[in-house]
Amino acid sequence: MTLALPSTRQEAWRWSDLSGLEALSVAPATGTTSGLDSHWIGADDSGGPRLLFVDGTFEDEHSRLGPVAVGLTEARSDHPLGRLATAPGWTLTVHKDGATPPGPIEIVHVATGGASHVPARIVLAEDAQASIVETYVGDGWANRLTTIELGRSARLMRAIRLSQASGFVSLRDEATVGAGASLVTTLLAAGAAGSRLDAMITLDGPGAFAEHGGALLARDSQRHDAAVVVRHARPEGTSRQLWRAVADDQAIASMAARVEVARDAQKTDGEQSLRGLMLKRTATINLKPELEIFADDVKCAHGATVGELDAQALFYMTSRGITPDRARALLTQAFIADAVSRIGEDAVRDVFQAEAERWLGKHA
Repeated sequence: MTLALPSTRQEAWRWSDLSGLEALSVAPATGTTSGLDSHWIGADDSGGPRLLFVDGTFEDEHSRLGPVAVGLTEARSDHPLGRLATAPGWTLTVHKDGATPPGPIEIVHVATGGASHVPARIVLAEDAQASIVETYVGDGWANRLTTIELGRSARLMRAIRLSQASGFVSLRDEATVGAGASLVTTLLAAGAAGSRLDAMITLDGPGAFAEHGGALLARDSQRHDAAVVVRHARPEGTSRQLWRAVADDQAIASMAARVEVARDAQKTDGEQSLRGLMLKRTATINLKPELEIFADDVKCAHGATVGELDAQALFYMTSRGITPDRARALLTQAFIADAVSRIGEDAVRDVFQAEAERWLGKHA
């Protein structure tokens, strides 16, 4: 089957490299897995919910479902990549005033070659709470669609870790956030695979809050591309988009962040912060912040900067006995720290920070 993939001639896909997806879609998967326990963040005896997908297929033997259901979902999309996710996936439903078990729900996606397309649907009713951590490892094309519905005053925290050794990860989020509800998503891309990270978030009730961002770390000829749209459809909504990108060698990191404010969405508070750091001048970072505002009583701001490590700071640190490589790693770590620090679970945040530090230590 020939894939109908977007073209770089389309503005929304101008920085994406999808040229390898056709070959990945027909490549065989080996099904070989090892060291599965190393991908979980929580202790094995914690009893928390765990889901393992290998090449898009749910592995019951290594999973604990808890409140999560596995099977065909109602998640559907018109997005060029999201619409491919029609296989059995997972659904999380939390009823009014309910909460998932202590600690996050962990979901690990292992790719062993080829392509997998998995949908997910998350529905939190009024005043419900949940925390989810997703990890992507292995080799291949992992394509995912996640639809999210948050009722009044519901709260969802998501942390997503891209650690694949090769291949491609494409994520599409489509979220509707109700009155007073909160959606916080933090991503860390520290593997060697390329990525396309898409999100369309609608703040559909007064006082809704959304935060979406993270850190993209790219080296060699790797490419990361993030494209996020937050639409303020109702008054008094608040949104934050905070992205940090580090590019080394001939890598390319691209971030497009858009805020749309509808005519009736007065007292909107929207902020975008896009910052890129080039470790070598052969690298490329593309930034595109956008504001489209039709209301007149709003507070919206955006900032976009690209630069290199501060030469004076490097000189100061080396003059105090810190090696040049260590000094570069520390400054780069400080550059991405505010993006990763948004993760609410201490254990999860520590693992994400440690993975970022390993990447920085190797490429200082």
